[in-house]
Amino acid sequence: MDEKHIVKIAAELKLKGKQVLATVQLLDDGATVPFIARYRKEMTGELDEVNVIDIRDRLEQLRNLDKRRESIIKSLEDQGNLTDDLKEKVLVAETLALLEDIYLPYRPKRRTRGMIAKEKGLEPLAKKIFEQGDMDPQAEAETFLDSEKGVEKIEDALDGARDIIAEWINEDSKARAELRDLFARKAVIRSKVAKGQEEQGIKYKDYYEWEEPAAKAPSHRILAIRRGADENFLSFHILPQDTEAFEILEHRFIKNDGRAAEQVRPAVKDSYKRLLSLSMETEIRLENKKRAEEEAIRVFARNLRDLLLAPPLGQKAMLAVDPGFRTGCKIVCLDPQGKLIHNDTIFPLEPQNRTDESAKKLKTLVEKFNIEAIAVGNGTGGREAEAFCNNIDLGGKVTVVMVNESGASVYSASKVAREEFPDYDLTVRGAVSIGRRLMDPLAELVKIDPKSIGVGQYQHDVDQKDLKKSLDDVVASCVNSIGVEVNTASRQLLSYVSGLSERLAGNLVQRRDENGAFLSRKELMNVPGMGPKTFEQAAGFLRIGGAENPLDASAVHPESYPVVTAMANDLDCMVASLMDDSELRGRINLSDYVTDGIGMPTLTDIMGELAKPGRDPREQFELFTFTEGINKIGDLEKGMKLPGVVTNVTAFGAFVDIGVHQDGLVHVSELTNRFVRNPHDVVKVNQKVSVTVMGVDIDRKRVSLSMRKNPLESREENREKKTADMKPQRKRPEKPKPSGNPFANALKDWKPAKT
Repeated sequence: MDEKHIVKIAAELKLKGKQVLATVQLLDDGATVPFIARYRKEMTGELDEVNVIDIRDRLEQLRNLDKRRESIIKSLEDQGNLTDDLKEKVLVAETLALLEDIYLPYRPKRRTRGMIAKEKGLEPLAKKIFEQGDMDPQAEAETFLDSEKGVEKIEDALDGARDIIAEWINEDSKARAELRDLFARKAVIRSKVAKGQEEQGIKYKDYYEWEEPAAKAPSHRILAIRRGADENFLSFHILPQDTEAFEILEHRFIKNDGRAAEQVRPAVKDSYKRLLSLSMETEIRLENKKRAEEEAIRVFARNLRDLLLAPPLGQKAMLAVDPGFRTGCKIVCLDPQGKLIHNDTIFPLEPQNRTDESAKKLKTLVEKFNIEAIAVGNGTGGREAEAFCNNIDLGGKVTVVMVNESGASVYSASKVAREEFPDYDLTVRGAVSIGRRLMDPLAELVKIDPKSIGVGQYQHDVDQKDLKKSLDDVVASCVNSIGVEVNTASRQLLSYVSGLSERLAGNLVQRRDENGAFLSRKELMNVPGMGPKTFEQAAGFLRIGGAENPLDASAVHPESYPVVTAMANDLDCMVASLMDDSELRGRINLSDYVTDGIGMPTLTDIMGELAKPGRDPREQFELFTFTEGINKIGDLEKGMKLPGVVTNVTAFGAFVDIGVHQDGLVHVSELTNRFVRNPHDVVKVNQKVSVTVMGVDIDRKRVSLSMRKNPLESREENREKKTADMKPQRKRPEKPKPSGNPFANALKDWKPAKT
């Protein structure tokens, strides 16, 4: 472990060195992020998951930099170019860009114009010119003429010398650092339509003639321009003004106004135009892409967390409907644990219109299976199917809920679904997913690739490895924050539990199927592959309801059971009594139980769990309904106020489902009456909101919405109204304006001193 990394990470993240050191040691020892954040608070100084992830990711970057450093040193050694001075430069380089700048002159490369000029023996001429002493380049160049080497004219010799100088300038690490800073501060991204693509690339029309400072360009515009370029509809460059770049290079390399300097000047411009600008633009393109991708991934991760932690309806007997017009509505009945117990098809919608028959069948199934809720997918025909279910007299005891079915079709065709329901077709699997999603969104959504859930922004354009890593972190965080019931969880859900791999999760499910339900956490040690280390990482997040030891159903880690037993013994009661009786818990003095291994943070967590064992941190489920009669985009009119559900939050606003099969956009400027920098500060996925229709474009299937107060009034009218409503303030008397002559002003107030 490199102590420099610990110091550097601590400084960058504004943490204590011992916090970073402890976290790194735990990570290197195989501990997971959820385990460290939840059960090793004393060691890390109570760092949360975000801190631990930041430390993990920065450590990985620094170690990758070290690997590249070692590779460069080895290459320089093999070439025979490694000197003590050069090695020191390599060892102290703190960024990959600086490291590559140092290595650039020694990097194996294809044959260049400078190399060819050196082969012709022109390097000594280039050195003399580059020194810019008192010399005559023309006369000096004449001494290098050699027809056998292809240097037949003076201009041939000077051209070759300038090619060599241009490459020296390109390889100068200080010049590259200055230009890199210029590009970072002042580069402008400019895009234009590709030749002949004006009609085909109409969706990128906003970027046909576009420019803005690259450093300030938002992620969604950067990614949109890059996608347009990838699809050959746009071209773009990211460059500063040439004049500023030339000034930097000339200031560094032009030493005087002599004749030699006049030869260096065109070499400087050639170096920038042919070499440096291309290299720097490539770097800033990658840097801007990385910044845009990081922001897009953050947006996706935030949305995914909100979606996964959506309130569950809970374990209820469920009837789920996957709506359809021509082929009918597929319905399934699920028991409270989500097990499929019946499936059928009804035809209540056009063009079939077998409404009476369908209603009778639905009512029969509700009574037969004691259905408590009906989940209706929000796809094509969803609003009509919802209305049909609501119009059936079900005795007022059955709740009808519209469910976002995004990704259900992906699940239904997946290997997971085929393994779970090998004897049923896609429509049945999709309906089951809709029903289970209402019961517990998290448990069902973990079976779907997060990229297919539809809460991202340009998720297919970003680095897929980074995206998967971030989304896996989010899913694992959500799963472990809630906990998993061992005896009912799917293999997919269990695979996200701290310490459990997909293989081990499969072993656990197989052991459960073969031997029946687990009766205690101790029995988990009998699962093949479950060693002491894995058990330590996973046990606290695995719940066993109805176990003999009530702590097995809580988030109290087995390693802390002895301290809870000690508390109960000191109060002369059972652990179960301690969990049931707040008066007993109130008599506990936590400081009496502090040891070298258990401190106040863990003891405080234990007390919270004893009060509410296995508490689900998610909010309570609230029933939501769309406005009746508004089923399609043609039903919308400007000015309508409608309830909606946020389905996606992006950098430029939020998309809201208002029940017309086409999400409307609330632009960031329409989220509230105040200025909003980050839409996530105002809304989140699955939030219930009230919106006003601002515009409808049926041809382009676009709906503009607003969440502002009085959105149809102009902002100027709003400001005028706000000003009119303000209480009038007492007007202060105006002070006389001073004369333009400060000496006269001083004389006006001057009085002679009393003597």
